[in-house]
Amino acid sequence: MQQTYKLQAVIESVEALSEEEQDMLFDLIHKRRIAHRRQQIAQRARDITEAIQNGTAKIGTVDELVADLFGDEE
Repeated sequence: MQQTYKLQAVIESVEALSEEEQDMLFDLIHKRRIAHRRQQIAQRARDITEAIQNGTAKIGTVDELVADLFGDEE
């Protein structure tokens, strides 16, 4: 419940801003979300590269990977 109150307080604070300030805030939030997503993608790429180098990555067709996940021996 406390999260709801925090969110409501943020909404009220944003509504108190001018339209120009709200636009700037939304633009800033959007750009930060994009940057965060890029960082996540880059980290996954590093993790995958490391797994490949360590020989722990599983490589194959989708069917082979699904079979491996579910233990199917075809």
